[in-house]
Amino acid sequence: MKRVDDFRLRMGNKEYVPIMIGGMGVDISTSELALEAARLGGIGHISDAMSQDVSDRKFDTTYVKEKTKTYKFNINNMNKAVVQFDLDHLAEATRRHVSSTMEAKKGDGLIYVNCMEKLTMNAPKETLRVRLASALDGGIDGITLSAGLHLGSFELIKDHPRFRDAHLGIIVSSVRALQLFLRKVSRLDRKPDFIIVEGPLAGGHLGFGMDDWKQYDLHMIMDEIHAFVKAEQLGIPVIAAGGVFTGSDAVSFLEKGAGAVQVATRFTVTTECGLPDDVKQEYFRASEEDIEVNGISPTGYPMRMLKNTPAIGSGIRPGCESYGYLLDATGNCSYINAYNREVQAHPELKKVTVMDKTCLCTHMRNFNCWTCGHYTYRLKDTSHLLADGNYQILSAEHVFKDYQFSVNNEIALPEKQEIVAA
Repeated sequence: MKRVDDFRLRMGNKEYVPIMIGGMGVDISTSELALEAARLGGIGHISDAMSQDVSDRKFDTTYVKEKTKTYKFNINNMNKAVVQFDLDHLAEATRRHVSSTMEAKKGDGLIYVNCMEKLTMNAPKETLRVRLASALDGGIDGITLSAGLHLGSFELIKDHPRFRDAHLGIIVSSVRALQLFLRKVSRLDRKPDFIIVEGPLAGGHLGFGMDDWKQYDLHMIMDEIHAFVKAEQLGIPVIAAGGVFTGSDAVSFLEKGAGAVQVATRFTVTTECGLPDDVKQEYFRASEEDIEVNGISPTGYPMRMLKNTPAIGSGIRPGCESYGYLLDATGNCSYINAYNREVQAHPELKKVTVMDKTCLCTHMRNFNCWTCGHYTYRLKDTSHLLADGNYQILSAEHVFKDYQFSVNNEIALPEKQEIVAA
């Protein structure tokens, strides 16, 4: 019976444990979590989602405060076109987050940054160029391009001195999406270094339609992409993601030619994860019926989350003057439209309910959007229920090594902690 440790991911002339931890934002995949993955010989991600707010919390900078002050005059105006990010501040925040993480890295693994194309920030091309270039400036090992096709992303950084040095990869959910991307970047003579194939059971934003995600299977998509990569003689590692819950799940993909697996759900309940401990307990307690795929994200992508997530139905005022990461090129966001609709329909209410969309920036910043993978309901089987009614929080090392060394779909439980009375 093979284990994940019997395989290795080859990137360039080096080999790594074929376990990649996904880049969950906002600061759910913390530097500490990514650093553990790298220390153990795998690959960890940090996310550049809302990097200015992350910087403020980690390094006592004041980017959000300064942006709020600058656009305070516009708070009551539902037209947000005037709200722009200071590109120098954005660059500083990204470099600071990345460089501090890289300076702390130990071990033989790698650290990547997850970069969402759908964070359009009222200036899609300009802000994306800054985010990508600043991550490279900060010394990141690689960039994973997510939440969009990123057809122009390579072009934005083609003149950066690390364009051919750093690892650059993309997340896709179909052969067609991969073909479109490869066609677009072909004239740059720069193939992606890795391809993450995300299936329909992943957490957060999904690359499928709201009504058709159930029709797809990760193994089927991986088989199609393997065949395409082989036929085109691309020689690019293909990484399976979405619903890989055990080491045996991972082996089932590695035996069929996957270079690695990307995992995330089981790391949401680790000490190193950025979620508050009370939210981690919500993940532990969730049943299969507590998980849904809905359309509340202003990005237009379906999202998987817990049904009791506080973001659902919340009618808070749009906080674009402070955040505004989802404002499109014209300063619009579908949540603003939904919020205005409810305010106009219910002028007598001090607080409205908005069911179809949510203010994703504010709720993700406050850990009130409980996105999760399909198998979150199985987390309770990975830990111990303690005497106080809570589940034992795990270490990232324990989860990583369970993936690496487990067999027969077994899940190793941690050594049980006893609660000591105060």
